[in-house]
Amino acid sequence: MTFDELATRDQADAPEVTGERADLLAMLAKHRHFLRFTTRELTDEQAGRRTTVSELCLGGLIKHVTAVERNWVGFILDGPSAIGDFSTMTEAEQARWVDGFRMLPGETLAGVLADYAEAARRTDELVATLPDLDATQPLPKAPWFEADERWSARRVLLHIITETAQHAGHADIIRESLDGARSMG
Repeated sequence: MTFDELATRDQADAPEVTGERADLLAMLAKHRHFLRFTTRELTDEQAGRRTTVSELCLGGLIKHVTAVERNWVGFILDGPSAIGDFSTMTEAEQARWVDGFRMLPGETLAGVLADYAEAARRTDELVATLPDLDATQPLPKAPWFEADERWSARRVLLHIITETAQHAGHADIIRESLDGARSMG
């Protein structure tokens, strides 16, 4: 599926909502667009190429944002067990985490984008149908979270938006380093 087809499908499948939920979905759509746009007209090899001293590549960033979105949606629905305990990660789990930031042999940009579109569809459906955006869950154990802190579904969605926007900016730098193309400006 091409970039344009994915963007059109996302808009066509978006649930009808108003108010705060419509605002959340609009911000998610905007930042997802900019992230996906950085991959326009790229080959699989280009999407997997590192262009800076960072380990990040465009395909890997999209894989990461997909995983983050899925994990946090799971958190909204099922609590901290959906994300896991970062303080007890095994070496194999840490290696899988690192692999989530790069394109692995056999992965394609089209496959990565399709997976992201499916995660986005699920998130959008949740935003439209979740009974209460104020419902909270305790955060999982991780060195970067305060002990016994709870986040509402609303705060989790704002976190997903922030994560997507931040990585769209990273992707723009990577793309410009790759071939001079920019997403904005």
